[in-house]
Amino acid sequence: MAKVGRIYRVVRVEGAGLVKRRILDLGLLPGLEIKVVRKAPLGDPIEIVAKGNPISIRKAEAEKIILEEVKG
Repeated sequence: MAKVGRIYRVVRVEGAGLVKRRILDLGLLPGLEIKVVRKAPLGDPIEIVAKGNPISIRKAEAEKIILEEVKG
């Protein structure tokens, strides 16, 4: 439910198995700040920027990432 243009902090990654491993391998670790850049018309995939690097993730993967909005 993250909104385009906003900055969020990764709180935790839920799930198990290959999906969780892929998310962690992309560097989306707890404490990391990310920015949602754009979403495809049907919401899949989602493009984010983490540490200056663009990353595209599927909606199903994004739903496993628990975020908190960074204020200010």
